[in-house]
Amino acid sequence: MAIELRGVTKRYGATTALDNVSVKFGGGIVYGLLGANGAGKTTMMNLITNRIWADEGEITIDGESAPGNDRALGKVYMMAEANLFPDSMKVDGALKLTRSFYPTFDMDYAMSVAEKFALPTKKKVKALSTGYASIFRLTLALAVNCPYVIFDEPVLGLDAQHRDLFYRLLMEKCAECEQTVILSTHLIQEAAKLINHAVIIKNGKILRDSDADELSGAAYQVSGPAAAVDGYLRGRHVLSVNSLGGLKTACVEGVPDERGSEGLEFSNMDLQDYFIGLMNEQEGVK
Repeated sequence: MAIELRGVTKRYGATTALDNVSVKFGGGIVYGLLGANGAGKTTMMNLITNRIWADEGEITIDGESAPGNDRALGKVYMMAEANLFPDSMKVDGALKLTRSFYPTFDMDYAMSVAEKFALPTKKKVKALSTGYASIFRLTLALAVNCPYVIFDEPVLGLDAQHRDLFYRLLMEKCAECEQTVILSTHLIQEAAKLINHAVIIKNGKILRDSDADELSGAAYQVSGPAAAVDGYLRGRHVLSVNSLGGLKTACVEGVPDERGSEGLEFSNMDLQDYFIGLMNEQEGVK
């Protein structure tokens, strides 16, 4: 059972936001949907939730065609960047309204999350600060208990303490239930401990679709005197190179080979380092 996109293309005039994309989200794990601004992440999430329609291709949820299918779409909840409730509605009223649309919504849990974050439930939604507006939206997403939950930049405006609390709550939630989570974030290093599988997108195309641990070990850094680094890099898949004076540091895809590499230093790369190196390669940064 999964959300699946097959050959999906979406255009906005002369701009192709998604280009023949095929990807699957399922298995009760956390997916990191990673990419720079304008990569196509939001377009993909809006297509999944039927907020926009694809020009080509097919989107299914648990084997059913998704567009216009209320039964299939009812299995998906997306935490977006905007609050879409009436201006006069208070936080507690918005929680109750969400429960009326999602029978699986856990009001007791939602109130406990609100208490942990000190979310003012008697305040109007429109009067919330940027940080508390994010807390309100993530409270809804954590409590909705749908099979598929999409978080779009969930920690926008949150301080370090509240970001850490959200990550811990999401980890607990994922450990308790079979829920597939799609997490779109620019804070890769912070969220890396949550991400089981990474989907990296650039210019509307999928660059990588792999287990996060595999991607973390997919590249390494080598640094040292420029001439020595240049010699080492010959015949290797180089993602990016940075120079400072007579020294160079390169991001190299593959497994390091330290034989005959005197004077060079090798270091591992985490998911964020690999993502940056991959983006640099695509942009031609050397």
